[in-house]
Amino acid sequence: MKLFRAFLVMIFAVFLSAGAFSRQQQLPPQNQNTQVIDMTAKKYKFTPSPIHIKKGTKVELRITATDHNHGFKINAYPDGAAANGAPGLVFTSPQDCWKVPKGQTVTIEFVAQTPGSYPFKCCVFCGFGHMGMKGELIVDE
Repeated sequence: MKLFRAFLVMIFAVFLSAGAFSRQQQLPPQNQNTQVIDMTAKKYKFTPSPIHIKKGTKVELRITATDHNHGFKINAYPDGAAANGAPGLVFTSPQDCWKVPKGQTVTIEFVAQTPGSYPFKCCVFCGFGHMGMKGELIVDE
């Protein structure tokens, strides 16, 4: 029984170290200055939009929903780019849709690696104007 427990502990340790290694490969460098952008999601509009950032910038995007529950969805690849190469935006915690509950702030961190236009939209139904709730992130050279 002790041998079995030791084996399980060893396997668990291997999985943890493998997971930490793979996360290190995906995380952006920590020695960059961070640009903090405060954004609001309110009644079918993201403010500010468009957002301009420079290539290579580490971004902390803080989104606050002021009136309803909202969501935030952005593609990791710029408009017109194939989705099979390296992503243009490298997220610390990639998600298909970040949920932004009413009255709360959600922080999304990423590094902008490739110049281009990255449209974003609300991904949580928020009312009649939901389909028009869009914005744009532009990564400049």
